[in-house]
Amino acid sequence: MSGPAETDLLVIVGDREGEGGGEGEGWESDWVAGLWQGIPAPKARVWVTDPERAGDALDSGLADLERGEHEDDHASDTHHEHHEHHEHQQDGGTAPHSDHSGHDMHGGHHGHAGHAMGLVEGLPMADRADDRDGLRLDVLHVPLGPVLADWPAGLILRLALQGDIVEEVTVEPVTAPPSPHPPFWDEPWLRASRAEHISRGDAARRLCAAHLDSLGRFFAVAGWDDMAARIRHVRDRALAGATAAELTSLVRPLTRRAQRSRTLRWLTTGLGTLPAEQARQRGVTGPALVADGDAYSRMLVWFEAVGRSAAASDVTEALDAADVVGPRGRVDTPVPPSKALLDSLPQLLEGTEFACARIIVASLDPDLDELTHVPTPRTVHSHG
Repeated sequence: MSGPAETDLLVIVGDREGEGGGEGEGWESDWVAGLWQGIPAPKARVWVTDPERAGDALDSGLADLERGEHEDDHASDTHHEHHEHHEHQQDGGTAPHSDHSGHDMHGGHHGHAGHAMGLVEGLPMADRADDRDGLRLDVLHVPLGPVLADWPAGLILRLALQGDIVEEVTVEPVTAPPSPHPPFWDEPWLRASRAEHISRGDAARRLCAAHLDSLGRFFAVAGWDDMAARIRHVRDRALAGATAAELTSLVRPLTRRAQRSRTLRWLTTGLGTLPAEQARQRGVTGPALVADGDAYSRMLVWFEAVGRSAAASDVTEALDAADVVGPRGRVDTPVPPSKALLDSLPQLLEGTEFACARIIVASLDPDLDELTHVPTPRTVHSHG
């Protein structure tokens, strides 16, 4: 689903008391209320808080739809949970704690249209400010996220637009409680760093799937839906345990197709250029550092890593504990690799056209689960 208007059942996964306990979070938070308001009746919503009863929650929501019960008060009575990051990521990362994505490019549905402006019938009003040529132009404050198709789950970008140019960017991750569970995509390297036995093949398979997951979002945002669907099929095969031979045979034609596309090159070249030196200064350690360039370069680096990792997915040798480079960078640093990517966004987005902003974000694809992970203390064994 590309937006609330195409849905009839809103499924929210997580703690009903709020994401980190912040005021206005949880069931009654602005972005949840905005999604609910954007869904036309008949509609129903359920909150899932118990993995064992996810099916019951969906059945309850469908029963509500059949009865035509979609009032807010009734919706708050249904709560079961199914929370599993693996499923969350595999759906393309469209929404934190939600089955349906709110594709609200103008921010009206999410209720985040603040910043010294009003709302008229749910639509943000523009301010006035000097543009770069000294002219007085409308300034529109537009939030992107946290619920948006093919978007890093949990991310909110607050943009100030003059015309179609992004003049200012504020990065605002959705608050969430600290979690001892490792981020799904980083799990093999974090476990290996704790001296657990992880095969190089398992790590390679996870890396392959992670980059394919990112590429699926990248191509979806770029408008190449057929390519995005094919890439996501290969991602699912990697996660399902396909052999190295099968993965390699699936990946090669996709790589050639992307490399040969003149339209893709024209569309993404020059967007979000991040030289390696600037990347190092910001603490970037993953593919964005290796790419030493723009969105197109980062896409090529992903494909190169996918090819290598697909070929290595059957290796049984143990992963070296010193190998701590996950899909987005080194996982052994005090600052998560995705934090460095988020910190790079304002400079990369400011001054770009609005239509290009989502491609730039997709070419970095930060994983906000890395920001909430709190490693469990290592057990110290004494001898003597």
